[in-house]
Amino acid sequence: MYSVGDYVVKANNGVCRIEDIVHLNLSSVSSDRLYYLLVPQSDKSAKLYVPVDTSDSLIRSVLSEEGAWAIIDKIPDISETWIANDKLREQEYKEAIKSCDPELLIGIIKNIYLRKAKRQSEGKKSTSVDDRYFRMAEQALYSELAFAIGRQPEEINTIIQDRISKQ
Repeated sequence: MYSVGDYVVKANNGVCRIEDIVHLNLSSVSSDRLYYLLVPQSDKSAKLYVPVDTSDSLIRSVLSEEGAWAIIDKIPDISETWIANDKLREQEYKEAIKSCDPELLIGIIKNIYLRKAKRQSEGKKSTSVDDRYFRMAEQALYSELAFAIGRQPEEINTIIQDRISKQ
């Protein structure tokens, strides 16, 4: 169980702070059920409620600074997630985004980057699905890494490139 003040990662919302643990006063919800009240760091006016009893599948602890640097150092060794079947590709992208798993996000980013380069070499544009999920995966990964190492998300791409080039 998490505590008030802990930082967690929630799919599609990124890094969130647990502001409170509450019962909801709604007729459609059991009054016995506890919820984490989450506030996303990217939108402090938003409020999210996650049931405590099912939170393991919806949120996870944010990476530590040490964990973030370890993921960055591991990037060259993470394989791209190659998905040949066009019909399954978007589903795999969705699952990676939903998982909030940094390694899965990196695999998807690498896959889309390679697909985009291949399509450009063939004189084609990247697909809208690839573009959308590339942005989503980068945003999810970069926001957590930035939070963990105390930097801004806009700096993460450069930080990754500099760190990898020194390896």
